[in-house]
Amino acid sequence: MSKSFDSLDKTFDITPAPEPEIKPIRKPKPVIVSDKSEDRAKDYTYARSQLYNIVEKMQESLSEAMDVAQQSEHPRAYEVVFNGARHAADVVDKLADLHKKMDEMEKEKPVQQTAQVQNNMFVGSTAELMKMLKENK
Repeated sequence: MSKSFDSLDKTFDITPAPEPEIKPIRKPKPVIVSDKSEDRAKDYTYARSQLYNIVEKMQESLSEAMDVAQQSEHPRAYEVVFNGARHAADVVDKLADLHKKMDEMEKEKPVQQTAQVQNNMFVGSTAELMKMLKENK
């Protein structure tokens, strides 16, 4: 390690541990962004299945936590159960939000919007304005 700990190593009669090998950090693969409906559908099904798995695991955990709370009759145990139930309800809300967002994306069609300009202001002389208007005719 460093020389500042050498005196401690001698005092306690220990040998310093070898420094751990530092592994290089791998760069993550770049995420390819696409607007394909296939990717949306695949992401939707993946997110939906993950949310279902989370809900099922939370239900199992809640039933076990409820058993512990009933056996111990401790207020903190019941508080943990109620907090877990709240989090499970949040996951179910996220599942409903996922459905809503997917419906919005399916209904969404790219519409080319034209820009509307209001309150235009011309800076120049009246002669320049008349010349510009004559050129547009």
